[in-house]
Amino acid sequence: MKLEIIYTLKTIAIGTILALSLNSCSQSKGSENTTDSTETATVKAPKIAITDAVVAGDIGAVRQHIAAKSDLNKKDPFGGSTPIMIAAVFDKTEIAKELLDAGVELDLTNNEGSTAVITAAFFCRTEILQMLLDAGADKSIRNKYGTTALESAQVPFEDVKGIYDIMSAQLKGMGLQLDMERIEKTRPQIAEMLK
Repeated sequence: MKLEIIYTLKTIAIGTILALSLNSCSQSKGSENTTDSTETATVKAPKIAITDAVVAGDIGAVRQHIAAKSDLNKKDPFGGSTPIMIAAVFDKTEIAKELLDAGVELDLTNNEGSTAVITAAFFCRTEILQMLLDAGADKSIRNKYGTTALESAQVPFEDVKGIYDIMSAQLKGMGLQLDMERIEKTRPQIAEMLK
């Protein structure tokens, strides 16, 4: 079972890297629709896609998307991650709070079947994970590989350190910063939060 979970985490990591990298590379300025599709919207959505605004940490653009009634659950076209999942990957706690306060769907899954809870747990984003749990997110959901957030957090750090190393190296240019000491120390705390 332990080897299956490690294989699953490696597969998810590669999918996440590919999806986020492709999304970043494919972005072109002005490609986002600048107005909301509803007749009642008076606030225009910013030109930056909400997923890209989250990666960039552009809380002003995220707030503008919220005010414009943009689709806050819009999945990135490559990996299917939602803005709240991306906030968890990149440790954008304030943005995650804004999205949760705006009523994002908590239990949507990406192409790998991972939820925001699974993502926050894997990246040891304790504040975001707690906000998700407090909002009622389901911690029992299994991804497409049959792994829950708890199970991924229970794998010994030494067995998954390589996955973190790969993700850190591949997404560093997009601003991902992983503190390996913090992650190693926090994984047991994450597991306790999910019990």
